[in-house]
Amino acid sequence: MTLDLEAAAKERGIKYFLVSYTDLFGNQRAKLVPAAAIRSTCKNGAGFAGFATWLDMSPADADLLAMPDADGLIQLPWKPEVGWLPADLVMNGKAVDQGPRNILKRLIAEAAREGLQMKTGVECEFFLITPCGSEPADTADKQTKPCYDQSALMRRYEVITEICDGMLQLGWKPYQNDHEDANGQFEMNWDYDDALVTADRHAFFKYMTRSIAEKHGLRATFMPKPFMDLTGSGCHAHVSLWQDGRNVFADGSDEIGLSQTGYHFIGGLIHSADALAALTNPTVNSYKRINAPRTTSGATWAPNTVTYTGNNRTHMIRVPDGGRFEFRLADGAANPYLLQAAILAAGLDGIRNRRDPGKRLDINMYTDGHTVEGVKRLPLNMLDALRALEQSSVLHEALGGFVPSYLKLKTQEWNDYCRHLTQWERDTTLDC
Repeated sequence: MTLDLEAAAKERGIKYFLVSYTDLFGNQRAKLVPAAAIRSTCKNGAGFAGFATWLDMSPADADLLAMPDADGLIQLPWKPEVGWLPADLVMNGKAVDQGPRNILKRLIAEAAREGLQMKTGVECEFFLITPCGSEPADTADKQTKPCYDQSALMRRYEVITEICDGMLQLGWKPYQNDHEDANGQFEMNWDYDDALVTADRHAFFKYMTRSIAEKHGLRATFMPKPFMDLTGSGCHAHVSLWQDGRNVFADGSDEIGLSQTGYHFIGGLIHSADALAALTNPTVNSYKRINAPRTTSGATWAPNTVTYTGNNRTHMIRVPDGGRFEFRLADGAANPYLLQAAILAAGLDGIRNRRDPGKRLDINMYTDGHTVEGVKRLPLNMLDALRALEQSSVLHEALGGFVPSYLKLKTQEWNDYCRHLTQWERDTTLDC
């Protein structure tokens, strides 16, 4: 039953609603709607000019309407008079093909027709940095191996606990918060759920984290690699697939607890990995994380080869225990909806075509990866990833009209990047 937002506003003291959608580049766009007008907004949508955001549209296009999903309502813990509403994009009475949330919902419905439901959890790493973005905000956070540093964690107690209190209040069931492997880097974990619920929460988590950090005079960034000598920020996804209340990835007779369906799903991710990178690692900066040299802590914790394993963090896919796997490719810049859609699209293709993931490798890929022949490597840069996406019949078919639009806008971004002259180029080439 769809929630009555007008009644909910009166009951919960909500004065305004943020009707929000996420564009192709992962930016959240919104209109602030007074509670008195929410009924008409639910009926008619909040109007936007699509060309003004990162969508493949022109100024001549009709109004882009964001239709609020009342069941996705999240009341801002730090500003409870405001309710956040994820929205689906409509134009000329039709769902917009390139709307990231629309794409995910379509794929979820497609899986549901086969009796399948994907459940996921995400691990969103982020840095707390100075407002200007030049360095980690905590000048005392200097350990060479800072992961799980108790003192550094507690120096940010007010920020971390305010975010965690918000998740507790919202019923997300957060369970662990820690200082991660880079100076100034943190991770906060909450319970897994349906892929759409996780995507909505992921989008809101990024907004909440930035907002609460600003409240404390800090800046939160999910940039994949903000500091070259430090570990980058990943966004690992833990994935399971369900049918009639049963986890169809689980098989107690398998050595690592994974069913044939699970292996085929992983086979789909391995088959499309280079093309998936265009979506899960969507920026120029992303490839400074997945193809990075060793950091000051001793490891990047990011994959650079298309491999899977058991409980081993040096591979693209890790199976830590039975019935689920961890997809370690994605980074902090990943669009919350496209991340889930990409995993589901590739995984369903793997199941339908019974794709073989190949031999499981249990070696340390950072030290012994060079000893394995025939292992596919991940793209070295965003352009290579975009070219792989362009050639992927699997993702073209699964994601539809979104792919050409995404390729067009992301190629423009790559070309813009190439027009910038760096200081490194001047330093190494002026006297060539």
